[in-house]
Amino acid sequence: MSLYRGGNEPLKGKVVAVTGGANGIGLGCAELMAKAGATVVLVDKDKAALAKAVAQIGQGAVALELDLFDNDAVKNMAAEIVRLAGGLDILYANAGCYIGGNVSEQDPDDWDRMLRLNVNVALRTASAVMPHMIAQKCGDIIFTSSIAGIIPIVWDPVYCATKYAIQGFMHSARRQLVKDGVRLMAVLPGPVVTPLIDNWPKAKLDEALASDGLMYPIEVAECVLFMVTRPRNVSVRDLVIIPNGTDLC
Repeated sequence: MSLYRGGNEPLKGKVVAVTGGANGIGLGCAELMAKAGATVVLVDKDKAALAKAVAQIGQGAVALELDLFDNDAVKNMAAEIVRLAGGLDILYANAGCYIGGNVSEQDPDDWDRMLRLNVNVALRTASAVMPHMIAQKCGDIIFTSSIAGIIPIVWDPVYCATKYAIQGFMHSARRQLVKDGVRLMAVLPGPVVTPLIDNWPKAKLDEALASDGLMYPIEVAECVLFMVTRPRNVSVRDLVIIPNGTDLC
């Protein structure tokens, strides 16, 4: 259940774009942002899931069907968002996937999609909106990173590599863009109940559920809302949120 009850609409008049917005953390964040008064553009390639998500959110939700692996489409993403919603103030670069397990038993070919989505796509979507935000001298870009981006999780070596990459990019690019009024930030959740953990071993999942070792998308979404509603003279550069039942960091 969200702690945010609405009313004052702190994002009224703002346009927020959320990649991977049709499910999981992205959908939870989109829903909360809409309740906070924003027009929310859900960016996803799953047409059916997008339609369901937009219907679930209702007023303030707009669908942008887009394949994030299509580099040309991503380059034009900011213009499409502006065309659909009339502006662009916040990008939540959330789309990602997960592969965990023993690297010696995995096929590196299976890592390629995760490396491309978690790193290349995240950086390309951020790059795509930067000119628009720089021109208006204001904007926020938030990444879904992970505690796996600051702690080497033993069963997540390749996933860790993708999130360490995000942290490095965000920390460096943030310092370049701050003079232009653009804030780069990252939320770093622990394990969240989303489709990303569908491939966890059943014993591990059952143990996490029984010990309060998982949290829910709304809890991450509330962190993102907090980050984007801070005064413009400050940035919440890294916000770590973990379930109390986990012992990862």
